[in-house]
Amino acid sequence: MLAATEPATLLIADISGYTSYLAAVELEHAQDILADLIDTVVTSLRPGFKLAKLEGDAALMSRPGAQVDGSALLDTVERCYFAFRRRLRDITQATSCECNACLRIPTLGLKFVVHHGQVARQSMAGLTELVGSDVIVVHRLLKNHVVERLGTVAYALYTEACLQAGGLGDPVALGMRPYREAFEGVGEIGGWVVDLAKAWTDEEARSRLCIEADEAAIVVERAIPADPDLVWEFMTAPALRPRWQPAVTAVLEEPAAGRRGVGTVNHCVHGKDAVIEEILDWQPTDYVTTRSKLPIPGVPRITTTIALDLIDGRTRVQFRVQRPRSAKDRAILGVIRGEWERRINASLDALGPLARDEAARRAADAPAEAPVPASRGSFLDAPAGS
Repeated sequence: MLAATEPATLLIADISGYTSYLAAVELEHAQDILADLIDTVVTSLRPGFKLAKLEGDAALMSRPGAQVDGSALLDTVERCYFAFRRRLRDITQATSCECNACLRIPTLGLKFVVHHGQVARQSMAGLTELVGSDVIVVHRLLKNHVVERLGTVAYALYTEACLQAGGLGDPVALGMRPYREAFEGVGEIGGWVVDLAKAWTDEEARSRLCIEADEAAIVVERAIPADPDLVWEFMTAPALRPRWQPAVTAVLEEPAAGRRGVGTVNHCVHGKDAVIEEILDWQPTDYVTTRSKLPIPGVPRITTTIALDLIDGRTRVQFRVQRPRSAKDRAILGVIRGEWERRINASLDALGPLARDEAARRAADAPAEAPVPASRGSFLDAPAGS
């Protein structure tokens, strides 16, 4: 009996330069470093993506579904690359070993290919693997010439099928570059390339605006029984917000440069009125800072940070409202404070059960994941061969 097919987003994260790196370094530390970096990559892509298979210095990940939130997908890939770069930096600064494997860590890189198509799950010898023509496609895409043609060493290559499934209709506005190549047995594949090295440089240079709890005029806190990625999805996806925010009937999003993030403007519709939000800072899945204009004459714009932290298996959500600078604005905030807190509490009361039930549903539907080898971390404080 043939296995049933299902739509899925397929992603391969490949540690580039590892083959040449391996040829010139001590095997003992090289394998441990690889395990450490693979764990960083896989952990950063979870829980949205599940590990289907480890393939040497690459990880094949999948996410079921006929559609995917394109903006969130771009965030996930960038977040993974940023975590990889930070881990490289941390290892380089922390290690006291001077073997070639440790000295050459900065030469390693990371690239992604992301595709959307049909897959089937096939069980053999107690293992479940993804099979199908689209699984072949995403592997063929690894053998591309992006570096030679575009001069981009760290990149994410998204196929046209993936962008279509993600609703990303204007890749040029997203800063993507077109790419086409013919592959043996597959034919010509069209896609778009994101320069992750540039994204990393922009990320490092970007200013932050996160209101800390001890600086806020108002802090409302709640523990939500779900992981931060799921809570972030409920907090930021326009289609989900009316499900847990009382009186909000729709959220009309005006993305900045084609994707959700800094500069995006949301119109939160309340009957005939709307609260206009502008995103000032965006750090998935840690925090988002917005400036809101209420449909009330004389009320100043209100700046709020929503911060997420994983504590004891739950996500702590904090709404932190910035303290106004002027005495007049502080007085106005004092007048509306009670109603503002009431609405936030009502929203969090509704969000808790929704997030809990969705987390349970996803856990029940999630396929079993392949194991990830554990790193001993020996390269941090023990010279090779010691």
